[in-house]
Amino acid sequence: MNNELLAYKNYIESQLNSLELPEKPNQLYHPLRYFLQIGGKRMRPILALISSQLFSGDFQKARGAAMSVELFHNFSLIHDDIMDNAPLRRGQETVHEKWNLNVGILSGDGLLIEAYKQLEEYDGDTFKKLLVLFNKTAIEVCEGQQYDMDFETRDDVSIEEYIEMIRLKTAVLLGCSLKMGAIVGGADEDNANKIYEFGVNLGVAFQIQDDYLDSFGEGEKIGKQVGGDIIAAKKTYLLLSAYEDGNKKQIERLNDALSIENKEEKVKRVLDIFNELNIAEKTRRKMKEHHDVAISNLDNISLDQATKKPLYSLADFLFGREH
Repeated sequence: MNNELLAYKNYIESQLNSLELPEKPNQLYHPLRYFLQIGGKRMRPILALISSQLFSGDFQKARGAAMSVELFHNFSLIHDDIMDNAPLRRGQETVHEKWNLNVGILSGDGLLIEAYKQLEEYDGDTFKKLLVLFNKTAIEVCEGQQYDMDFETRDDVSIEEYIEMIRLKTAVLLGCSLKMGAIVGGADEDNANKIYEFGVNLGVAFQIQDDYLDSFGEGEKIGKQVGGDIIAAKKTYLLLSAYEDGNKKQIERLNDALSIENKEEKVKRVLDIFNELNIAEKTRRKMKEHHDVAISNLDNISLDQATKKPLYSLADFLFGREH
């Protein structure tokens, strides 16, 4: 991360550290502090800050919007970890593992309410635009999560359906972050919509990359359990591509591998089939396809290239994660 992006990240960390939360009840607020302090790239709030800077020259106008999307994102992570039964997040115990299921649910709810509170610093038409966008995005994220869970019991999920699911579950929040920054920065509707599309396409590329890293990344670098998606038999881009590209015998082997109870053996056998089918390369191509569309969206925003440089840098940084 370059110095400019790091400065934005440090600003967000300072705002999160100074977030005023009550001390009691401790079992509600201590898990919130814990989860917010275990790190993260803070990509979504950084996008809001950069967007505000682009259109107004003042990134601090987006403070509340940036905090709102980051708190909402963390709320969704706490609940996603519960639904996925995930033991780790960012290399640390998940909230429901460190405390218990009920604490995880209630702490997530608390973060959602804190996310809405951050928008209270805006007035009038700006507040209304932000609230409408935030609500639209929030329900789309829930829709995406439901599709993700629906896919667990379906054996006919298409790659196109999967792309739509990750657009809703992950990508729209990136678009929302950028558009919120554009709104508070005074952008016109056309540019606000274009920067939203940039964020959505970047988000799709980012999630496909996340799928890739889950199977082919290194656990210590990505802060998650490698092969977790395989263990859970999640319908990721990689798994759906294997079903699409495999012959009858390979698909039979894949189904057999996914039914194995031993986690290490399950991951090994599925990865063997992925390697036979060159799924890693296919996934990297798909990542690049959506990344290139995102860059094209960014090119079409009516600001000079120098002004947009931070977003180009961030897109390249996200696309170059360790793998």
